Amino acid sequence: MGKIETRQFNELIGSIKACQICKAKLTHQPKPIFQLNPAAKILIAGQAPGKKAHDSGIPFDDPSGDRLRKWMGVSKEYFYDETKLAILPMGFCFPGSGESGDLPPRNECAMEWRQSILDQLPNIKLMLVIGTYAMKWHLGDGMQRNLTETIMAWEQYRPKVMPLPHPSPRNNVWLSKNPWFEQEVLVMLRKRIKRIRFD
Repeated sequence: MGKIETRQFNELIGSIKACQICKAKLTHQPKPIFQLNPAAKILIAGQAPGKKAHDSGIPFDDPSGDRLRKWMGVSKEYFYDETKLAILPMGFCFPGSGESGDLPPRNECAMEWRQSILDQLPNIKLMLVIGTYAMKWHLGDGMQRNLTETIMAWEQYRPKVMPLPHPSPRNNVWLSKNPWFEQEVLVMLRKRIKRIRFD
């Protein structure tokens, strides 16, 4: 990466960290949480930080992160190495809590920043697209009728994209009803990640 590109990337990151675009819509101070480096080969396209991640400033710093790392077959050290793995949620800030869990990610982030960031990640070999909001953005018309059917059609999106459900404990029922996900999808996901890691 040349000096000009490095400067542009650093300026972009600085602008995102200082972003206040949805301040008036939140009940708390905006706190963008992400992990980005142009060298990263794996991209996690998630939903939005939860309350625990908001408090700590660390993405996936919760049981969802523990499960996601288990799904991927990687250590915390690898997961939080920004030169290996990028984390780019649809909404950078914790959106707040609703009656049945966290509110949906706000769409201002994606509209304002997402494509500019993706343009600065030229080395991505695998993108984990987590949850419906990320699927709608990244798969567009290629998404199936719903999340389950999209994940079942995972082979259509390889080798660069792997659609996944959110690893939240709230999805335990979905996981128990869909054993094929662990038996087929996660086996292939770990193999793909292992190849990328040792390329």
